[in-house]
Amino acid sequence: MESANIIVIGAGVVGLAVAAKISEKNEDVYLFEKNPRYGQETSSHNSCVIHSGIHYPKNTLKAILCVKGNRMLYELCSKYGIPYKRLGKLTVAITEEESDELEKLMQMGIDNGVEGLRMLDGKQIREMEPNVVVEKALLSPSTGILEPDELMNHFHAQMRKNNAVLATDTEAAGIKKLKDGYEIVGTSVGEKFQITTKVVINCAGLYSDKVAAMAGLDTDKLGYRIHVCKGDYFRVSGKPLVKKLVYPVPKGAGLGIHLTPDLTGSIRLGPNAYYVDKIDYNVESEEKEFREDVVRFVPKISEHEIRPDSSGIRPKLQGPNDPFRDFIIRHEADKNLYGFINLVGIESPGLTAAPAIAEFVSEIVESEIKK
Repeated sequence: MESANIIVIGAGVVGLAVAAKISEKNEDVYLFEKNPRYGQETSSHNSCVIHSGIHYPKNTLKAILCVKGNRMLYELCSKYGIPYKRLGKLTVAITEEESDELEKLMQMGIDNGVEGLRMLDGKQIREMEPNVVVEKALLSPSTGILEPDELMNHFHAQMRKNNAVLATDTEAAGIKKLKDGYEIVGTSVGEKFQITTKVVINCAGLYSDKVAAMAGLDTDKLGYRIHVCKGDYFRVSGKPLVKKLVYPVPKGAGLGIHLTPDLTGSIRLGPNAYYVDKIDYNVESEEKEFREDVVRFVPKISEHEIRPDSSGIRPKLQGPNDPFRDFIIRHEADKNLYGFINLVGIESPGLTAAPAIAEFVSEIVESEIKK
């Protein structure tokens, strides 16, 4: 039977970053991906935003790893020529209630160590973004955008440089605990396989709860169940309405329908957020919903054609109307699964946090498993 030292399951941006990082100090690292290519799901169906860290409660993994990942990403992009733009973001308030929420966001960002935050009045906003018609906004200058495919290409190149192996068309179907590791069974390029490994790292995104269940964990009892939450995007035609990212005050499951320039300057609206029971990437939302949301703070949207663009799926831990849930990143040794590391519910800001998540997981491997 074949054997490995460490197997990472799931080659999205987080799985790639983890494989690249842990293969710096470990040999025989394998990355399994069930699709024909890496990054074909959540990692390539998102807003492409480098988040600042204003949306997450203090001392949560989302806050800590987002703020750290933000700085790491800009360094990576600059060093390795990964396309990006540090555009800055305006989060806008329309009502008095939203204005109060804006103050809370600013304080949360300050508590999390986000730098450069400042509140703007109507005049300052119009000087920056003439088409944004509100009287109060929070500026987060460290927010930006990047090309996720290029970031994933970088992590793939790094893991290959470290002699880690990417196995695509390779899907785990079962995980069995052994005395000194794990046996994984599944199919690879249509053929059944069996392999033993000392360490398993679950980076399976939308399927991370299923992989956790394969190892014998009760996902419902532990709160590991993934809720599939979809978001659609529309593209705005004509001359770009904004230069910065422009967000409403967040409500509900997502961060609200926002305006995001891409690297060419073209503007996308979205995503919205609605829970679904199956995974598909067809745009299901109505143009009217998007236009009505955005016209509240960018009235000129009414003069522009908007058309369906794409959609993405978030692997959320919180279901409809549930409170905030943090990332789950933990070594499951206390559940008799020594050497099994779970990453569950890695949604936004997972793209931003990816290099910081990789360091976090690497520290678990080095300090808890290789000790």
